[in-house]
Amino acid sequence: MNELQPLGRLLIVAGLVLVGLGVLLSLGGKIPGLGRLPGDILIVRGSFRIYIPLATSILLSLVLTGVLWLLRR
Repeated sequence: MNELQPLGRLLIVAGLVLVGLGVLLSLGGKIPGLGRLPGDILIVRGSFRIYIPLATSILLSLVLTGVLWLLRR
């Protein structure tokens, strides 16, 4: 039974991460400032529009790295 314990922990953490991502996606438009940070790129040319959330991606990466680092300890 001990050889399956790390797999069980990994599945629990993966499930929690997926739930957290689901909450973020469902509340994404309601979190003030998220997606409209300085450093996010918006290009509008006529009817063409492209949005590149560079700063938002870096911020989310740092937050997730910190959370996973805490879970590993």
